Formats: sequence, C-alpha cells, structure tokens
Amino acid sequence: MPANPPDPAGSPERQVRHRAARVEDWVHDLHVRWARRRGQVPTVVPYTGYGSTEWVRVLCRVLLSRQISADETSPRRRKRREQGIRGWRSFTSAPVGDVPVTIEVGGQRIEVRTDRGGVVDTRIPVSLAPGWHQATLSTPGSEQVVAPIQILDPEVSFGIISDVDDTVMVTALPRPFVAFWNTFVLDEHARMPTQGMSVLYERLVRAHPGVPVLYLSTGAWNVAPTLNRFLSRNLYPSGPLLLTDWGPTHDRWFRSGRAHKEENLRRLAGEFPGVKWLLIGDDGQHDEVIYADFAAEHPDNVAAIAIRQLSKGEAVLAGGRGKASQVEVRVPWVSASDGSTMADQLAEAGIL
Repeated sequence: MPANPPDPAGSPERQVRHRAARVEDWVHDLHVRWARRRGQVPTVVPYTGYGSTEWVRVLCRVLLSRQISADETSPRRRKRREQGIRGWRSFTSAPVGDVPVTIEVGGQRIEVRTDRGGVVDTRIPVSLAPGWHQATLSTPGSEQVVAPIQILDPEVSFGIISDVDDTVMVTALPRPFVAFWNTFVLDEHARMPTQGMSVLYERLVRAHPGVPVLYLSTGAWNVAPTLNRFLSRNLYPSGPLLLTDWGPTHDRWFRSGRAHKEENLRRLAGEFPGVKWLLIGDDGQHDEVIYADFAAEHPDNVAAIAIRQLSKGEAVLAGGRGKASQVEVRVPWVSASDGSTMADQLAEAGIL
C-alpha cells in the first residue's frame, strides 16, 4: 500500500463534478442579476410542513418574481392567471441562495438562510398541539406568507407515504421526452389522475382518523405549487410534499432521486418511531426495491407496501418495470393496477 494514498476528492471526476456545481452557481448568479434589473423582488414560496408536539419541519423556497399590481389580486384575475398554466413557468423564476428567512411559529422566531437552490428545510423546537397550524415566513424585501404545518398526535400509530408520478397521477416520468412534455409543456389541468387512487386515500383517511399523508417524490421543488393544485383538484388528502432539487451538487452531476427517497424514509422512521407507514408506489421506477429494503431495515415502521402495477403501455413509456428487491419482506404486500382493487387487497390485509 502506498504511504500516501490518493485523495478521492482530488480525482479528475470529483473535480469535474465540483466544476459543474460552480457553473450552475454562476448561471444562477447571472439569472438573479438579470431578474433584479427587471425589477423582480424576493418572494417566499411556502410549502406544507409537519412535526410533532415538540418540533416542526418548515419548508419553503425564495425566488425572484415580478411585483403583482393591485388590480391583479382580484379573485377573477387570479383565476384567469391560474388557467392554462404550463409547467415551464415554474422553472423560469430565479432562486435566491444564501439569504435570510425569518420564521415565526408557535411564539418562536428564528432566522435561517436558504441553500444554493433557494430552499429552506429546517427543524425548529416548538411546543404545538396536534392538528393544523401556520408558520409565518418572510425575507428582506418580501411580503409575509404562511406555510401550513401538520402536527401529528403522539397517539397516531399509522401513516401514509405515497409516491406521486404514476402512483397518484399518470406522468410516465422516467422517459426523458415524456417527462419534458409533462413538466414543461402540458397544461396542468390535462394531467390525468390514476384511476381509483383518490377514493382509496379517502377511505384510508376515514378508516384512520388523524392519519398523516406525505407525498414523497423525486420531482423538483419548482413543481410543488402545481402538484398541490392537482392533489386538491382531484380530492386527494392534504399533506406535505417532500421533493428535491435538480442539477449538480458539490460532488455529483445530478442529485439521486433514489437516495432522496431512502433518506426521507429513514428520517421519518427516526422522527416518528411509533408510526407504522403504509408505503404506496408503483412498479415503474425503484419504489419496490426502496420500500422492500426499508421494510427489511425498519420492520417496526412499516404497516404494508402497496404497489400500483403499470399497464403495458405505461411501462413502455416509463422505460420498463422496476425489479423487485431480493430482500425478504415480512409485511403485507399488495399489488394492483387501480385503487379499487388495491383497496380490496388492503382490506383483506387488515389495513382498511
């Protein structure tokens, strides 16, 4: 063995990846300066958070956007602006990194800073009663906004973690061209809900009062407002979105969607050790493997695994079906192509 082994951080591949992140930061800086010259101002985009009676996880993003005139705040003008929204519009606003964001919740007031992509994801110790609360968010030059916060009751022992793409709505996201079309071109009102899934979720919520529903997706934070409107319009239960950010990091060309899901599952298991989660996904990506591995690692935190089977056409668009994990799973596992059949199987497993 050499006396001084090579430093992996100094490898050409690592340096290139670092360079990619620096290029992205340079592009963001140009975008921010261009937006400010056009008179755009900081805007805090609030996301739904969650927590226990002792802490909250607050999520938001700071972007630059044009000032809204008084006549555009009327309900009629707002409704007109929301009609025919294309996904690409959510990607044109400049994210603002390393700026302070003031958070007020439960009598606490703290200041945190955004990351490179303008995102705030922070945990705050605070005492709140179970139920829905609000956090007030602001950054210098912005108006105050409120973010919903769902506080879990300490007695809650069952929860739902759901994938989004090809689980609650049909997107065929893994195929690059289709993903581009769905994200940047398609009118958000043309997105198709998955048959029977909203009814399944409604039945689960009725059967388990106070159940938390979290939507864990590899989608970008840019599409969070669009996804929230889709979920509300198609009568899915309200709940936090746990999304990610696209582009290079300090040591990778692109963020790993699989790692994002695995990390959040482990985090939720640590935050709520007494909750057993129903994990809902599809067989078009890595959900089967991710859920099976998590169930093997945390068997006491999984109530069941429910996998939506893609049709042959959807599987082709999705780039094929995922490969089930070889890990032995000791929790109920159901699989069906629609929410109604899945509900019957979950009833037989004692979940419904």
